[in-house]
Amino acid sequence: MARLRVDQQIVAAMVEPDTRVLDVGCGDGALLHHLGRTKRVDGRGIELSQAGVNACVAQGLSVVQGDADTDLTAYPAGIFDYAILSQTLQATRNPDGVLRELARIARFAIVSFPNFGHWRVRWALLATGRMPMTRTLPDPWYASQNIHLCTVTDFLDLCRSLRIEIERSVAIDRRGQVLGNGRTPRLANLLAEQAVFLLRRS
Repeated sequence: MARLRVDQQIVAAMVEPDTRVLDVGCGDGALLHHLGRTKRVDGRGIELSQAGVNACVAQGLSVVQGDADTDLTAYPAGIFDYAILSQTLQATRNPDGVLRELARIARFAIVSFPNFGHWRVRWALLATGRMPMTRTLPDPWYASQNIHLCTVTDFLDLCRSLRIEIERSVAIDRRGQVLGNGRTPRLANLLAEQAVFLLRRS
């Protein structure tokens, strides 16, 4: 089984044992597999790519092919304890709608994304005038699946507008080290290469 990314490790630490979990954009199922093995979660997944679904099903995971932008509305309100969206929000067509649905179908939503406000991204734009490429944004602009890149500050503003409360936030630097608990968003916006948020509807 593939090793979990740093953001997935933090996401996993936020999930309580013996809970119901939906992993949206679950990829090859590494996080779902880990949560089932270590926390005995009742895990489900949605994955857009057929290759990802096949990889999950081959491991015995309960995963269906689906689109976060259109398929979350089919789930009843409050059916899960956690709805997870790791490194997927920026690839959705309607991030605000997806975030609203996550908060509707689960008691808590956990979201991770690359921070476009990181100082290296800012410097690359300033110095070269071109879209930057980093470890968390590895593809050239024309090949990237990312269509709605945002900063930590942008995300905080979106949560505020949707009346979604932030229970916990973790900023991660380019070495995969945790910077803090998100109580200094300006600093996190500048220094975090990626961020993880534990959310709940107010």
